[in-house]
Amino acid sequence: MKIMVLNGPNLNLLGVREPGIYGAGSYADLIAMLQQYAAEQGIELDCRQTNHEGVLVDWIQEAMGKFDGIVINPGAYTHTSIALLDAVKAVRVPTVEVHISDVDARESFRQISYIGMACVHTIKGHGLQGYVEGIQFLQKYPGN
Repeated sequence: MKIMVLNGPNLNLLGVREPGIYGAGSYADLIAMLQQYAAEQGIELDCRQTNHEGVLVDWIQEAMGKFDGIVINPGAYTHTSIALLDAVKAVRVPTVEVHISDVDARESFRQISYIGMACVHTIKGHGLQGYVEGIQFLQKYPGN
């Protein structure tokens, strides 16, 4: 199984950016945790982070025909990007949306998710562990 893990803007600052909301774990901690889980499960994992919307679109398109699933935390683009929504709809790769914090309990604008409209599942408020849960969901997803 091959899974692409995509992270959007400011997620490279995990552990530094608002630790009261996002926790003390760093981006490196997140990647190490995911790589360990993937190795234990025999999953090929490709983890990427960018602060640029168009790069995320390119990576989603790149997943078509090459990956069994995508786990994505689009960061702030969750609430603004129809381009990401359209990309996920176009490639038809099962995609799980992950948010470290419980966005439903935060500002009202964070409760809108465009990309979520095309995702097969959304995980909110489970911290970094939500990414592992996203991979686990894809492992059980029909066709995988």
